[in-house]
Amino acid sequence: MVAQDLHAAPPLPPRPLHSLLIPIPMVCFLGTLATDLAYWGTAEMMWADASAWLLAVGLLFGLLAVIAMIIDALGRRLSSMRGPVWLYSICNALILVLSFFNALVHSRDAWTSVVPTGLILSSVVVVLLLLSGWIRRALIYRRGPGAER
Repeated sequence: MVAQDLHAAPPLPPRPLHSLLIPIPMVCFLGTLATDLAYWGTAEMMWADASAWLLAVGLLFGLLAVIAMIIDALGRRLSSMRGPVWLYSICNALILVLSFFNALVHSRDAWTSVVPTGLILSSVVVVLLLLSGWIRRALIYRRGPGAER
């Protein structure tokens, strides 16, 4: 058995609060694209209704995540991110704005509530979600100057 000195490791920085809420809107917006594609293929109104509900829940938790991110910024919990956090914030704000307009589009009746505008907006939001995740990962795992690979 190897004895380890537990006090030698530096303490981990506190985990940002917004990172606990981010997965909920991500899943809702991904689900919106899936239900939009299902509606496009079947023309069953249930899928359009599911998209509208997923957008509503995603927007609600997205706004809660924005509030949590502001609290994180004020409490200096974003210190684990090294680099331009503003790029990550702008990408997430753009996701919420486009999702809000997508919710307005999905509030229309019948076929025009999803095809083509709602489907295009859902696709753009998913691409932005992937970009936001990539930026977040790059900010957290960025090596400092002189770090070994």
